[in-house]
Amino acid sequence: MIKQTQKTPPILYVLFFLSMVFQLLEGLLITGYGESPALGGLDLEKVEMGDLSRSDDTSIMHLPDDCLAMIFHDLDTRIDRDSFGLTCRQWLHIQDFNRRSLQFECSLTILHPSSLSTKGSDVHTIHLHRLLRRFQHLESLSLSNCRELNDSGLTRLLSYGSNLQKLNLDCCWKITDYGLSLVASGCPSLISVSLYRCLGITDKGLETLASACSSMKYVNISYCSQISDKGLEALTKWCRQLQAVKMSHCESISGVGFEGCSKSLVYVEAESCKLNPEGVMGIVSGGGIGYLDVSCLCWSILGDPLPGIALSSCLKILNFRLCRTVSDASIVAIAKGCPLLEEWNLALCHEVRISGWQAVGVYCQNLKRLHVNRCRNLSDNGLHALREGCKNLSILYLNDCVRLSSAALELFKFHRPNVCIKEIEIMCKPYWEFIDTG
Repeated sequence: MIKQTQKTPPILYVLFFLSMVFQLLEGLLITGYGESPALGGLDLEKVEMGDLSRSDDTSIMHLPDDCLAMIFHDLDTRIDRDSFGLTCRQWLHIQDFNRRSLQFECSLTILHPSSLSTKGSDVHTIHLHRLLRRFQHLESLSLSNCRELNDSGLTRLLSYGSNLQKLNLDCCWKITDYGLSLVASGCPSLISVSLYRCLGITDKGLETLASACSSMKYVNISYCSQISDKGLEALTKWCRQLQAVKMSHCESISGVGFEGCSKSLVYVEAESCKLNPEGVMGIVSGGGIGYLDVSCLCWSILGDPLPGIALSSCLKILNFRLCRTVSDASIVAIAKGCPLLEEWNLALCHEVRISGWQAVGVYCQNLKRLHVNRCRNLSDNGLHALREGCKNLSILYLNDCVRLSSAALELFKFHRPNVCIKEIEIMCKPYWEFIDTG
């Protein structure tokens, strides 16, 4: 028998047990039932595990591929799965066949010192082709930070991308619209794509992808400087199940491309974008927005574009950080029109004054977290309005408000002891893929 030692992987015990069961079942199927107490030619009164382990006919290699695949799927740790594949060529084939995700060590999603270096991974076309030929049933592929990878590296997706649901091309600087057309042709089941800092992608590439992958739900085009409202318009037209869009630092986007978007759109990040009033109306036009980040909003010649957010009756999390020109009129309208709001970041919103703070206190009764860090015009009267209202407030992020007296702060603590006051600025930011597709 196998004797337990500290270094023996748990998988060996599972496999040894299953090999014993398999031999017993094999005896039943081949020999048939014998007279009691013998079954299948084996005298159960005389059989011991030690005898079975020494039998020449007992081999875990007798287990069929289906059984081995079931064992592989029940392994919890990567160490066990890697050990499984190192056993023999047959088991390596089982591991390869059942592998569903692949990413490289340089990936920006892995917290590893090498992934933070300025040099990307030397993953070239030939490397990726070999891997895709080996792992032919991938559902998730991350090529994040593979900066040497060019369009030709994606050609194998035409043959092996039919099951792919998630694709990450973050910082793949050599990928262009042509590479995206290969993805569109080879990956019809794509649900999530991240093109963060893919500087060679334009509206044409995004339109090609959207028209071919109409089931897409999650799209990240942040820092894609060549994508404009035209690309967004194609995305919202073709992808009617779209749920989340990241488009931060896309200076060519005003938001009008969202006009007529589906109600399924619930998550939008638009940090440092040049949104205009019509664009903001477009973002909320679907009626389903629950998370909206318009922090660091660029100044618009058309004035404050944010009052239109008041039409987002489903909104729960709103980030206005560093929206220095947001007016009291916008704050009042949003406070009245968004009754479900649970978190609002107004840090560094210097133009919010007493009427704005009063509106937050009166109308935001579901508000749980409020950020007022470094707001120049939050005065004692403003804090008093928040103290008397916002009955569900649990956390107040507050520091460096120059017009706020220590006495007013102490009064707030006295009257609202259940509210935790924190000086740090931490925004509640849910994972942008609300539904795990992996």
